[in-house]
Amino acid sequence: MKMKFKVSRAEMWSATIDDRAGGAAAVLDPVAKAGADFEFILARRAPEQPGKGLLFVLPVKGAKAVKAAQEVGLGRAAGIHTVKIEGSDKPGTSAAIVCALASAGISFRAISATAVGKKFSGYLALDSGEDAAKAASVLKKL
Repeated sequence: MKMKFKVSRAEMWSATIDDRAGGAAAVLDPVAKAGADFEFILARRAPEQPGKGLLFVLPVKGAKAVKAAQEVGLGRAAGIHTVKIEGSDKPGTSAAIVCALASAGISFRAISATAVGKKFSGYLALDSGEDAAKAASVLKKL
């Protein structure tokens, strides 16, 4: 299956949040009010830390948004190298992506993808900049 993707690097930010109603809002709201326009948000409980959760967002751009993010405990996610994938949605898109990565010997730590209408958007989290660069190269050839 021939696909054409726009593939780019992205910088993931993360924070530990309280696992309670409003835990994510306490972090996201001040950063949004400072001008952040999030394209990606993932929040989940952290079973290994009872009472805590993990929050991942991107992008955080601009001096005001970066300052607000840092003030509420968001920081660049150390060790997570992110690749953003955009394109037309077709049946088998996600499978084609993970199969191409597998064929290239690339192991990812996480993938998140969604389709809205006819558009596909996804994010890969990888362990190294080298893996991210290799993944981007592989996906541009799909």
